[in-house]
Amino acid sequence: MSATDMPAVPTPSQLSHVDDDELARLASSWRALAGRGDREAFGIAHALEVEQRRRTRVSQLQQLPEDPGPPPRPWWKFWQPAGERNPTSAS
Repeated sequence: MSATDMPAVPTPSQLSHVDDDELARLASSWRALAGRGDREAFGIAHALEVEQRRRTRVSQLQQLPEDPGPPPRPWWKFWQPAGERNPTSAS
């Protein structure tokens, strides 16, 4: 698939069949054409880059841990360990 094979802005369903490396190559080649003043290439490059970002976002979300760590302590209790309470407090 070359830059001349895609005459119109590709749809997400058309881009779903393109692997990540090919998508990156196409995006950079269309961005280069757009940089030389081709108005149609700008839209195609944008669509390809949007798909790249969407795929990156999905893969990064899959790497996030399931549960967050313990909640941070309030800044004014920096001198107390996390589980210790003030014995003089009313509660």
